[in-house]
Amino acid sequence: MSVDQPRVAALVRELIEAIGEDPARPGLVGTPDRVAASYAEFFAGVGEDPAAPLAHTISVAHGPAPETEPSGAVVMRDVQFRSTCEHHLLPFLGIAHIAYLPGSSVVGLGALPKVVDILAARPQVQERLGEQIADTIATALEARGVLVVLDASHQCVTARGGRQPAASTITVAARGALAEPAARSEIIALIARGEDPGTDRR
Repeated sequence: MSVDQPRVAALVRELIEAIGEDPARPGLVGTPDRVAASYAEFFAGVGEDPAAPLAHTISVAHGPAPETEPSGAVVMRDVQFRSTCEHHLLPFLGIAHIAYLPGSSVVGLGALPKVVDILAARPQVQERLGEQIADTIATALEARGVLVVLDASHQCVTARGGRQPAASTITVAARGALAEPAARSEIIALIARGEDPGTDRR
């Protein structure tokens, strides 16, 4: 389902009038169309299948001899994402750390950020976003375990209300074997090792 850009533009013109501004003044005359184009990008994931990037898998067990069995985790750190808070339609920006214990197959690493992008490109809350990423990977790959850690800065916190510009929110979603705290401690340690305390996520 694609964003109805002409309709969004018309509504933005009404919004500009509703805040007491003139949508015909030079600085605002192009704003409705620009906002509509932005919304088409921000909400491109609405109606899209987040599992689609995971459709092509690679066998872990079968390939050039000797054959093997899956054991350790696949971990991807620092996947940047941008989403929109469904409560205020303000952005939240951050990074995702994704780990999974493969079943009989893995997926190309470039597919994991695509899953994040699709699920983030819709009205969201961070807590749900992490759970949806974990569910999509667990189901599509029949993974033995999945762990998703999101660390994000929300403009509804940093730019309005309490205005806490340095605040960030961390959420954890876990499935299967990695739902056990002891099992995921090694993964958490690997993720933490890559963290740069000086990184600004705003």
